[in-house]
Amino acid sequence: MASSSSSLCQSEYDVFLSFRGEDTWKSFVGHLYTALEQRGIRSFKDDERLEQGKSISLDLRKSINESSIAVIIFSKNYANSSRCLDELVEILVCMRTKGLIVLPIFYDVKASQIRKQKGSFAKAFEQHEKNSRGGDGKGAEVEG
Repeated sequence: MASSSSSLCQSEYDVFLSFRGEDTWKSFVGHLYTALEQRGIRSFKDDERLEQGKSISLDLRKSINESSIAVIIFSKNYANSSRCLDELVEILVCMRTKGLIVLPIFYDVKASQIRKQKGSFAKAFEQHEKNSRGGDGKGAEVEG
């Protein structure tokens, strides 16, 4: 029986969910994940609680890279998590290099807060960039 080449290129997950657990897990994300799974949509959500400040694991990077779609649930505290921002960077790299489809959801925040980096998002992005560069402003540039 011949196998099609499309099955060899199949993604591990249909959807990768990026979210800040304390903001959305018991409300929006839990319901979204359940609804996707009930419809046969293979979805990845990371239930593990990493210590604050830990970067994303190789397994998490692999899950992003092996997904067809990334759904980013931006919430009030999303940008306060360096792990969420690391996921976001990996998602954007995959979007540019592999054609990953990215769907943003704005949960209890306005899109303009993120787009224009206002309020808590501005502070969090600034701090993340500073940390990524080692605090000296001489970090590596992200290609894109």
